[in-house]
Amino acid sequence: MSRLRLAAVAALALSVSACVAPHGEAPVRPVSPPPVHPAPPPSTGGKGPVPTVTTGTALTAGVRPGPSITSLPIDPVRARGALAAFRLSCPALLKRTDKSGLTRATDWQGACTAAPTWPDAQAVGFFQRYFETAQVGEGRLYATGYFEPEIAASLQPAPGYGVPIYGMPDDLAEADLGLWAADLKGRKIRGHAVNGKFVPYFDRTQIETGAMQSHAPVLAYAADKIEFFFLQIQGSGRLRLPDGSVMRIGYAGQNGLSYTGIGKAMIAQGLITPDQGSMQGIVGWLRAHPDQADGVMRQNRSFIFFKPLTGPGPLGAMGAPVTPRATVAADPAFTPLGAPVWLSADRTDAAGLWVAQDTGGAIKGANRFDTFWGAGDDAARIAGGMSARGTAYLLLPVGTVARLNGDAGQAARP
Repeated sequence: MSRLRLAAVAALALSVSACVAPHGEAPVRPVSPPPVHPAPPPSTGGKGPVPTVTTGTALTAGVRPGPSITSLPIDPVRARGALAAFRLSCPALLKRTDKSGLTRATDWQGACTAAPTWPDAQAVGFFQRYFETAQVGEGRLYATGYFEPEIAASLQPAPGYGVPIYGMPDDLAEADLGLWAADLKGRKIRGHAVNGKFVPYFDRTQIETGAMQSHAPVLAYAADKIEFFFLQIQGSGRLRLPDGSVMRIGYAGQNGLSYTGIGKAMIAQGLITPDQGSMQGIVGWLRAHPDQADGVMRQNRSFIFFKPLTGPGPLGAMGAPVTPRATVAADPAFTPLGAPVWLSADRTDAAGLWVAQDTGGAIKGANRFDTFWGAGDDAARIAGGMSARGTAYLLLPVGTVARLNGDAGQAARP
């Protein structure tokens, strides 16, 4: 469910700018730990602005020690779920390069060696033994939610099933700009060749009106264009076929154009009020205005392509299944993928221990998380209305913050 995917449904009314490359490193400064449960920001009814996006990485935002991990009120049940999710992350943790700059693969060796045989009944003790808390920047949390939707679809075109669900186009290419200029290292763009020039790929309007022609396979045909639009936002989902069977599909790629949250646009245009900016409010308006629905949805030029999935669940950015009520999507420039995180939130369902196993197109900046709730009506309800604020702490291998401060101190010396 990773990927350029996933703007959280509750954040559709909000704008999150994209991360840019860092412009030098700020020193890592140790300070006195903040309180475990700081007062949340003033309530905005879940519809106020999100915390300002920080550009760069966790190091440029500044990292400081958090509270003692033994002071966190870790729920044993949540800890067991987080431990199970962490075990799934370990193979990738020991191989991946941490884009946040906070950890090295060797830092995770101790926890990953212990995790497979650690008793589930003592999961709280696992996190207390191998981790310490760290706060990135101001630590100001904003959390939304996502889920795995289920929509009606058919593998063949049929009456009532007319919305194509596309696989990856054969003419969509990705260019690494770092191959042309060193200062663009890590920057990539997607597009296709037209008359000898590399240009942006087709946008949502062009794709929906047939511009791709036969360049992309059709995996299935959805019954409802609004439901399929929101499945694209989630990045994966379940197709309920006419015979009652279920086919899982997941993110295969994206057309390379920026995601636009239609909720924000609808509020600016006076179509809905800020209080109607949840997924449920937006869907209600689209249903009530079928003659305008296409035009509104097409303001989001981003388009997602899918592939069939097998296995226990949708895959996250680490290549492992994401875990309901344990996985969060995060910005890997600020949160090491695979790291546990502690959310001290003003919503009890979002508060507690999670594991960063996924990424999202609108999940950008420090302390920005998207909580995963699984499938079903309850998951859709919670995710669709999720908007939590408070303070976030990363759980990093013991000794990480001291090492970072030591490295910063060494760099500061002439």
